[in-house]
Amino acid sequence: MESISIGLLGLGTVGAGVVKIIENHQDKLSHQIGCPVKVKKALVQDLEKDRGLEIEDGILTLNPEDVLADPEIDIVVEVMGGIEATKEHLLEALKNKKHVVTANKDLMAVHGPELLKAASANECDLFYEASVAGGIPILRSLVDGLASDRITKMMGIVNGTTNFILTKMTKEGRTFDDVLKEAQDLGFAEADPTADVGGLDAARKMAIMSTLGFSMNVDLSDVKVKGITDVTAEDIEYAGQFGYTMKLIGYAHRDGEKVEVSVEPALLPNEHPLSSVNDEYNAVYVYGEAVGETMFYGPGAGSLPTATAVVSDMVCTMKNMRLGVTGKSAVNPQFEKKLKEREEISSQYFLRLHVQDEIGVLAKLTSIFSNHGVSFEKILQNPLNGAGYSEIVLVTHKASLDHYEDILMELKDYHAIHSIESSYRVEGGEKE
Repeated sequence: MESISIGLLGLGTVGAGVVKIIENHQDKLSHQIGCPVKVKKALVQDLEKDRGLEIEDGILTLNPEDVLADPEIDIVVEVMGGIEATKEHLLEALKNKKHVVTANKDLMAVHGPELLKAASANECDLFYEASVAGGIPILRSLVDGLASDRITKMMGIVNGTTNFILTKMTKEGRTFDDVLKEAQDLGFAEADPTADVGGLDAARKMAIMSTLGFSMNVDLSDVKVKGITDVTAEDIEYAGQFGYTMKLIGYAHRDGEKVEVSVEPALLPNEHPLSSVNDEYNAVYVYGEAVGETMFYGPGAGSLPTATAVVSDMVCTMKNMRLGVTGKSAVNPQFEKKLKEREEISSQYFLRLHVQDEIGVLAKLTSIFSNHGVSFEKILQNPLNGAGYSEIVLVTHKASLDHYEDILMELKDYHAIHSIESSYRVEGGEKE
């Protein structure tokens, strides 16, 4: 090969980073691949937009066919976002025997199996490392670095926006709405932050990681999702008093043949490695039967970190092209998907209640829990001045999810319970 040509679908923040890395690291890329790498075409929406790059005449185009149908383009790099229309573009690229690299977590979480099947059918590579955790090579680590191990659990902070918000709330005692506005002003949160703060962004990433880590098709609909919009400064303060740190945790656990996958605000012991991951950084904790515990940490977003993952996938593809082994990267899941039932999921739980300040309430509360075989690890009671109520904050020992949900239903029916203020999972407090 005299050179390898790249076609970009999108030239925004990440796309510009890809171009910069290709230009600035050309010597290293040429050394690794054995030939130069060049960007031949880039699909954009506005030809006149200033992208902070010097772009040669003729590279920018408004027509996707200039990328998808150009016989000289070897690899299509998708950094435009979107789902349905983008899927059609990538299917066309694969049909035209072009390898694909994408940073699109939304697309891969929804249509990943279909795209991977199309890649194999056309003997093309499809890589998507940048779709999860930005510059952290977590997907390649799961597929290649830990290929000989059996992964039993993955838990991590995989959304920088929510981690920035919870870090600020924890360190500065501020409210969710106040910190969200700052995150938007700084560019850490979108104008519409729903996908981030509602947990959907993290859920898409956990579906992708679970599919690869557990070698079974885990769909987005299989992920239990709860965001951080209801987290209060009081919750975080009480968590701190009990020795915990609040994080939005993506959690995937395999026990035997069955799995559970969730995204939810959870309390971690202060000494847990994930508790020290702050601001917009991401980290993923992986448990393997052979390797034990490992953690991957780094920037979860941003132009150059994400672009680094994209270009790394390009390098893998280009090496495969030169070796003549493209289209072999996708491996069908080994196991049939089996999800845990409620009674098979267990955890500790944090619960904050407002109750009538009268004799016998605490005893009744204790009996409701004990009737379901659940005991308390920690409990705290404080009067609410002038309200005629007390605030009870507790952490349970491990309990099954069905028992805990039954307890919540009984508490809602008990006349002395004024309100259930908050309820969160506690992870890592007791040994498995």
